[in-house]
Amino acid sequence: MESIKDKVAVIGMGCTKFGERWDAGVDDLIIEAAYEAYEDAGIEPKQIQAAWAGTNTSGMSGYTIGGPLKLNQIPITRCENYCATGSDAFRNACFAVAAGVYDLVLVVGVEKLKDTGRGGLGGVGSTVFQPAAQTAYGVPAAYFGLPFIKHNATFGTQREHLAKIAVKNHHNGTMAEKAHFRREITVEQALNAPLIAWPLGLFDCCAVSDGCAAAIVCRADMAKSFNKDYVLLKGTGFACEPHVHMWNPSHDYLHWETTVQAGKQAYKDAGITNPFKQVSMAEVHDCFTMTELLIYEDLGFCPKGEAKDYIDSGAFTLEGELPVNTDGGLKCFGHPIGASGLRMLYEVYKQLQGKAGQRQIKDASIGLANNLGGLPHVASVIILGRD
Repeated sequence: MESIKDKVAVIGMGCTKFGERWDAGVDDLIIEAAYEAYEDAGIEPKQIQAAWAGTNTSGMSGYTIGGPLKLNQIPITRCENYCATGSDAFRNACFAVAAGVYDLVLVVGVEKLKDTGRGGLGGVGSTVFQPAAQTAYGVPAAYFGLPFIKHNATFGTQREHLAKIAVKNHHNGTMAEKAHFRREITVEQALNAPLIAWPLGLFDCCAVSDGCAAAIVCRADMAKSFNKDYVLLKGTGFACEPHVHMWNPSHDYLHWETTVQAGKQAYKDAGITNPFKQVSMAEVHDCFTMTELLIYEDLGFCPKGEAKDYIDSGAFTLEGELPVNTDGGLKCFGHPIGASGLRMLYEVYKQLQGKAGQRQIKDASIGLANNLGGLPHVASVIILGRD
């Protein structure tokens, strides 16, 4: 199978402020993110040859973005894949460009979740997600917290390790001007916060948000003609689970197989053999702090069972060997389902360009973005790098 490495470039990206966006509708968010991407890429909307729209509940069909952006008579595909919706839309757009079907395309991920009058994901995936998460276990936090019990018994992981992840992401979020939550917290606050579903407390869980992010993708050999400060797609992986983990008697609750397999695919594409040493920074799917901890191990950032030691050493902080969730992650930047994958790529893109402001890491050359969706049913890993 041929690698996609270095065949596709990202020449522009845009991202709205995430949060309770009472000031903007879905169309407004789409326009805000897309036009930032257009300006960043130095292109006109009429140059776009095709587009992909990622959303779970905030639109139907390609018209979701075609209408507000006046994308006249071009092919637009709507993509939905749980919380990996935005990254899967990006992946499909990249494949179309790499195949030579299009030269210049647009990807937009959007979600407006705060106008429903209720918390949580609303009607997302009602035929699968709600019965499994809300009927069998009450809330998603109940299921995503289960691996802690096994990790604690097997490796001695403590709630303090989860609290340190929350503290790290909150700290990073204070430096991201577009983040939903921007306040420091302490380990003690995280440990003493109201419980959502043991062992996960309020600060262990991300919140849903309103927001949109967008990317302009083109053939790598054309990138310099648009924007000399471009980044390249180095690798991509996507895995879909054939069954729900909680219904599989052999599941060990110490890993997410979808993440493991998506990571292997992306690493093979990118030629990465030692992620901890070769990846400069990563955005991972911290829907819950325990999820982030498992991802450290599933993506090979540390050996199985040693995440707690790496957390204690500060390896994944902004000053550490492999900074993770440099913009606050889902926990603090926010989680508008269809937009999250592209928001992660937006942060990777900015870090690789050296334009991440106060949270900028040193010598960023390879960045990774990971999404996990469902319970979990799907996982995505996308790797970007400099030329």
